[in-house]
Amino acid sequence: MADAQPVFSRERLDAVLFDLDGVLTRTAEIHAEAWKRLFDDYLSERPATAGEDHSRFDDDRDYRRYVDGRPRLKGVKHFLLARGIDLPEGEPDDPPEHETLHGLGNRKNALFRELIEQRGVAVYACAVDLVRRLRRSGFRTAVVTASKNCELILQQAGLDGLFDKHLDGVEAEALELAGKPDADTFVEAAHQLGCEPKRAAVIEDATAGVMAASRGHFGLVIGIDRDGQRESLLNKGADRVFDDLCQIGIESAHRETPPLLEEMALISDRLADKQPALFLDYDGTLTPIVERPADAQLSHSMRRALRDAAEQMPLAVISGRDLDDVSALVGIDSLIYAGSHGFDIRGPDLRMELPEGIDALDALQQAADRLEARLADVAGVRIERKRFAVAIHVRQVADEDLPQVREAVDQTRRSLDGLRQTGGKRLFELRPDVDWDKGQALRWLLSELGLEGPDVLPLYLGDDDTDEDAFRALRRLGGISILVSETARPSAADYRLRAPDDVEALLTSLTESERHA
Repeated sequence: MADAQPVFSRERLDAVLFDLDGVLTRTAEIHAEAWKRLFDDYLSERPATAGEDHSRFDDDRDYRRYVDGRPRLKGVKHFLLARGIDLPEGEPDDPPEHETLHGLGNRKNALFRELIEQRGVAVYACAVDLVRRLRRSGFRTAVVTASKNCELILQQAGLDGLFDKHLDGVEAEALELAGKPDADTFVEAAHQLGCEPKRAAVIEDATAGVMAASRGHFGLVIGIDRDGQRESLLNKGADRVFDDLCQIGIESAHRETPPLLEEMALISDRLADKQPALFLDYDGTLTPIVERPADAQLSHSMRRALRDAAEQMPLAVISGRDLDDVSALVGIDSLIYAGSHGFDIRGPDLRMELPEGIDALDALQQAADRLEARLADVAGVRIERKRFAVAIHVRQVADEDLPQVREAVDQTRRSLDGLRQTGGKRLFELRPDVDWDKGQALRWLLSELGLEGPDVLPLYLGDDDTDEDAFRALRRLGGISILVSETARPSAADYRLRAPDDVEALLTSLTESERHA
């Protein structure tokens, strides 16, 4: 990998979505052969009719033009219409011998599966290596394909354990998602990964797939030129085009966060001659994660540790909870509180509500009302209307009901302007579609409090995906970021503490150090 170009960076991206055929697996040739057998046999059997073209299927030109990367039904329809043949759609369960679009599509699928069983599935070794490198670097990965044989292909290729999500033609049809070149499947896959499209990359070899990713406004669109269509891929929206995935490197790939050393000496050198400024998440950081958010009560010893620390250093709690909710739970008036991921901030002589968040209040209320109605029959779901967000808690929802919740959230977001979807631990959330997060709020607080100088060392502690924005912000600012997690996992944080009890111990240690400084 010495000559690989650094393309992926965890500073800019959180996830990478892969097409299947032609990117990960060498099944494009098998698909082309199955399509050719289908159409050549059908056209040779069909009686000659004026205005119809029965010439043989070109497994290069016709394959790329009509079927590559597209849903099976659409491929059948578009090719036949180009030959002057207009068949009825039929039903999805039409047998292969029926002369309908579905019937011919099912015949093609049977031919494809037969060829797969005969020949197996070959993979692109560089693609598999890239997936492994991405996962080691903390990226989430998904396969997005129009194929309805995704599970079979991944199993045959030995790739079924390499991806966090698979979104194939079966699921796309069930969710009524438009196929490529529309962006729906890629956008849905990104949301299933808990990621905004702008924080995800797409790797495609088909022009239809590149168009879909471009229309979805993904953060990076990479085209793979397997058959001399570099210019076409660029023209359809690819940001970069490569001949081989071995050419792609990963910039600033970081390791799993190591535990914070037990002795305060680990960070004492960095604190020398500097004032600490402490920023903390609430749930999972100051209290353990619980089934019901209302039960996340601060212990007496943690409250005492916070009050003592606030006497020695600037201290703020930045939470996804509403500001009034988190401030009441902590119950210390001298602290600074940032609610709704920083859209709402209050402290002694400090008050800010993000104007763009206020503009979205009507849309948030409509979203809450619609979700209450759509999810009324789903056991365990809880809709929480925050001031600047709508949280959909699914910790007590059965796994089989999660797709219904996910679809309701996605449809609600699409139906209203000015909202975006985010997520956390067993949580979906709709927020104002504004470039604002815990990292931005942290930077704003440092500026407003006059804590941007070289004599201040900011520290941020959090446990959730939403805290990664603050971790990344502190990395750029030269601060210290600490993940609170029982197990090690990829993160932008510098260190890891295992539980809120360790956070309390760190607060006490910092306080004692400042008292004797």
